[in-house]
This record gives sequence, structure tokens and C-alpha cells, in this order.
Amino acid sequence: MADNLSEALKTLKLSSADSASDSVEGCLDCLLKALAQNNVETSEKIQEMGALAMMPALLSAQNSCTPKVANIIAEVAKNEFMRSPCVEAGLIPPLVQLLNCKDQEILLQTGRALGNICYDSHSLQAQLISMGVIPTLVRLLGVHSQNTALTEMCLIAFGNLAELESSKEQFASTNIAEELVRLFRKQVEHEKKEMIFEVLAPLAENDVIKLQLVEAGLVECLLEVVAQTVDSDREEDVAQLKTASDLMVLLLLGDESMQKLFEGGKGSVFQRVLSWVPSNNHQLQLAGALAIANFARNDGNCIHMVDTGIVQKLLELLDRHVEEGNVTVQHAALSALRNLAIPVVNKSKMLMAGVSDVVLKFLKSEMPPVQFKLLGTLRMLIDTQADAAEQLGTNAKLVKRLVEWCEAKDHAGVMGESNRLLSALIRHSKSKDVVRTVIQGAGVKHLVTMATSEHMIMQNEALVALGLIAALDLDCAEKDFVSSSLVQVLHKLLTDEHSAPEIKYNSMILICSIMGSEPLHKEVQSLAFIDVVSGLRSHENKTVAHQASLTEQRLTAQS
Repeated sequence: MADNLSEALKTLKLSSADSASDSVEGCLDCLLKALAQNNVETSEKIQEMGALAMMPALLSAQNSCTPKVANIIAEVAKNEFMRSPCVEAGLIPPLVQLLNCKDQEILLQTGRALGNICYDSHSLQAQLISMGVIPTLVRLLGVHSQNTALTEMCLIAFGNLAELESSKEQFASTNIAEELVRLFRKQVEHEKKEMIFEVLAPLAENDVIKLQLVEAGLVECLLEVVAQTVDSDREEDVAQLKTASDLMVLLLLGDESMQKLFEGGKGSVFQRVLSWVPSNNHQLQLAGALAIANFARNDGNCIHMVDTGIVQKLLELLDRHVEEGNVTVQHAALSALRNLAIPVVNKSKMLMAGVSDVVLKFLKSEMPPVQFKLLGTLRMLIDTQADAAEQLGTNAKLVKRLVEWCEAKDHAGVMGESNRLLSALIRHSKSKDVVRTVIQGAGVKHLVTMATSEHMIMQNEALVALGLIAALDLDCAEKDFVSSSLVQVLHKLLTDEHSAPEIKYNSMILICSIMGSEPLHKEVQSLAFIDVVSGLRSHENKTVAHQASLTEQRLTAQS
């Protein structure tokens, strides 16, 4: 065989490219046979004898030999060590050119060859994209949709190319969405659907393509898959249900595609997705809750959903997951409630529906993602709702848990949200009972630490809450203010040139509020606050400058 191979390669090198002679054809057959028997060895030999350099001319000749030449390249390029030599031999341009021919066998082998040469190489795939292969392949898929092998070749190529960000814009300018949906509708086999799903998922990350897929009718296909697989225990059906429902949620992440499917809350798709929430299937419950969270991305949708009783569905779902619950479902349902609670008109309705009571059942959760969403939901609910803030703020069990989470150093998100909720309970209730509950629960020191946060919004929330504590119950808070070095923190905020105007303003308000305490008053005097405040009278912000004058008068009067 080795002798035959060497002979064949020599003959190939001698023959002129444009002669589709029997001798050339015979040589190519010999190479294919040798590759089938020992691909690695034969590939090395082809490389040694410099036969790759012959290939561009053979490809360009476009005759009966062309599919065999492309097949040889596809076989050779299965070996990683042969891919660079294929590129160096200039095989990519003539192969790309061949994608425009009509012959299905040439198209198939050419697609294989390009796929193998560019396998796992983002730079080569990017080169193909810039050479315009995407519109060509999309066209091929439309023309040759009856040819299973060609269709699969196109899908594999799309799957690889769609991973690259640079491909999305080109895909969006073709009718890929229609072609894929049309192909999907025709499939009965699980494997074929799976192949199409693998292309759809990366493409659907692009907002323009999301909308194209919705308009092409993908959603109806997905709902059908869900209906067919929901009651099945077969592994492939379970996998398909997950893929279809995940893809559905992904389509809802685009603003336009989401709004199109919402259809003012009357959309059949929206209604179908809602019906997933009370199902007994965890995957569908999860997708249903995530879908609601995605629909709840603007006030109009949120208001409509709360008015049509979606909150009750979510609460019932959460109730089913309190004991030994599914963490992803808990997280998704809480995300949906948090989003629904953003519009002011929804807050009192949701509180009336008993949202806070159900959410509090998850206080014992040890899962940071659930803790984070629980805190965010409560914070959204009590915003501007004084009664609810007072009710929750006097709940010693809640305050105790918040204080524990304020120390969750490993989970910055949970720690930040706990601090913010603690502050919000005080700010929105303005209640002495809440202040006392926070003081007794050892929450003051955390609010003082929060005032030093790198996020201005959190600093501000902390200072306003501390100001209310000082105004409502200074005697009770005095010890905690001293032990947590509140006065030193305020001094640092006022002398730090990076502090925002509102931080300086609220720090001065707080100084005035703590002057009624003897130990705190002494600390203020010992740190020469009067000089610091005096310097702020010329601050460029008028409100800060005015407050500095008032604070200076107060400090002078009490010195």
C-alpha cells in the first residue's frame, strides 16, 4: 500500500490540474483508500510529499474529481497537525468558492473540509465569517433542505459559527430564523431537534434574532414540544422539555420579543406560560416563574399582571417549595415577585395578598441566592409603605436574621441587601418601635459600617437611617454609636474630598442630631468638627454650604 501511495502521490504531482484524467482519478481513489485504512500515517505522507500544494488547483478545476479532492482534505483535516498545513497551502479560499456550486456531493465534502480545517479555531472561523460563508450556508439550507447530510453539515457549521459574537450580525441579516423554524417543524427525531436547538440557543442570545425567531413562529414550536414531553419520564423527553422551556425564557429576555409575546397580557403565549406555574413539573414551574420575571420588566406589564392575580399563583408555588424546596424554583419565584413589586401601585396590593408572610417563610434558607432575592423582594415591597415597614421592622426574628446576614462576608450581595433592608425598615417606617427593635437586635453597628460603603447610595441610606435613630431614640442608641465609632466615621466622611454633596449634607444633619448625647458631644468637640464644618461653608453646592452654616451655629452654641 505504501508503494502504491507514493506512486499515486508522485503521479498526482506530475499530472496537470485541469486534466480530469483517469490517472488523476485513480490517484485520488488510492489516497482515499489509504486514508480509510490509516488516516494519520497517510496524512503525514501527503504532507511530506507536498501534495497539499496541488489541491487548490485541483479544487478550482471543478470537474468529476472535485468531490474526491474535497473529501481527501476533509479526511486529512481530521488530524490537528494537518490543519495549519491546509491553511498554509491556501485551501480555504477555493473551498469557500465551491460553496457556490450546485453539485450536492461537492457541497457536502466542501462543508466537511472547511469544518474540519477550522475546527476549534476561533480565528479561522472568524476568517470564514469575513469571507461571507454565513449567507451562503443559510441559502444552502433553504435550497437543499431535502438533503439530510447537507442539512446536518449546515447545522454543525452554524453551531460552531454562532458561538462567535461577530457572526450574530451576519446571521441577523439572513432569513436563518425562518429556515430553522421551518426545518424544526419537519423533524420527528429527537436527535435532529436537538441539533437545531444547539444552533438556536446561541443565536437567540442576540436581541434582533430573538425577535426574528418569535416572528417566524418558534414559540409555537416550543410550546408544542413542552406539551408533548411534559408527562414523559423518558430521559430524552426530559432533556427536550428543559431545552425548549429554557429557550422560551431566553426569547423573553429581549425587550421587543417579550413585549410582542405579552400582547397587553392577552397573548396566548403569555397565558400558556402562566399555566406552567401551577404544574407538577419542576422544570416548567421554574420556566414559568422566570418567564413572569422577564415579562415584569416594565411598569405597565407589572401592573397588569398584579391586577390579573398572578401574585397568588406565585405564592402558591412558593408555598409548595418551603420544606425541602427546589432552590432554583424558590429563586425564580422570588425574582418574579421582586420585579412585580417595583411599581408603587402594586406594593399595597401585594402586601394585602400576603406576599411578605410567604416570603418570610424562607428566612431559614441557607442558600445565598434565595436569601438575596428574599431581601430584595422585601425591600421593594416596603418602599414608601410605612405600615408594612413598621410591621416588618418590629419583627425581632426578621431583624435578628438580617443582623446575621450583615456579617455574611463570603456573600457580598447578601450582606449589602441585608444592610439596605435594615436601613429601609427605619427610613420608611420612621417608627420609634422599629428603631428600638434594631438597637436591641444589635443592628446599629452594621448601619455605621454601611455608611463607609464604596457605593454612595448605600452610604446615603445608612446616614438617613442613623439620623432617624438619633432623632427618635438617642438615649437608647448612644452606647452603640460610641462603640461603633460613629463620630470618627462622620469626621472621615466630612473631610474626604471624594464624598458626594449629599453624603456631606446628611453627615452634618446627623452631627446635629447626636449633640444631645454627652459622650458623643465630647467626641465631636475633641475632633475639632467646628473647623471641618466651617471649611464647608464655601462648598460649591449651595445646600451643603447652607447646612454647614447651620451646623457651625449649632456647634458654636453648644461648645
